[in-house]
Amino acid sequence: MSDDLRENERTVPVAPPSDGALRFIGRIRTPWHDRADCPRQGRIDGPECRIELDPLWLDALEGLEAYDSIEVLYWLDQSRRDLTRQSPRSDGSTVGTFALRSPARPNPIGTSMVRLLRIEGPVLHVQGLDCVDGTPLLDLKPDRCAFTPKAPPQPGDSQTA
Repeated sequence: MSDDLRENERTVPVAPPSDGALRFIGRIRTPWHDRADCPRQGRIDGPECRIELDPLWLDALEGLEAYDSIEVLYWLDQSRRDLTRQSPRSDGSTVGTFALRSPARPNPIGTSMVRLLRIEGPVLHVQGLDCVDGTPLLDLKPDRCAFTPKAPPQPGDSQTA
């Protein structure tokens, strides 16, 4: 974590986190190896990425293939956690951390709505991520706006997705 602050940014002293326990259930594989290279927001037509689930959780994927898109929750482990005000554009203007989707937050949980391309064992192939390669995976959820799974194929349906 860098101690460099932009003009008008503020921090607060924080104790090491100890009030909750999270279990990482896998890792995310992306083409970005440095935070500076990551896109500001994931794009649904972005590069194909992999979500590598710990095989222990393989059974938890049952039924997920019925969805076109899923929500991915991940731990932004390289983010600072002490900013209360931020200058996202480096122009001196500031806003509160909770008014931004910045990765710098008290509990750096990232979310992305991604296109599910396919599932191969404990590996999900997706598009739409915006995080550093190796980011810890917290959870997967079906798209809340399309909670009803895709209808099963019917005779005469096109076989292309």
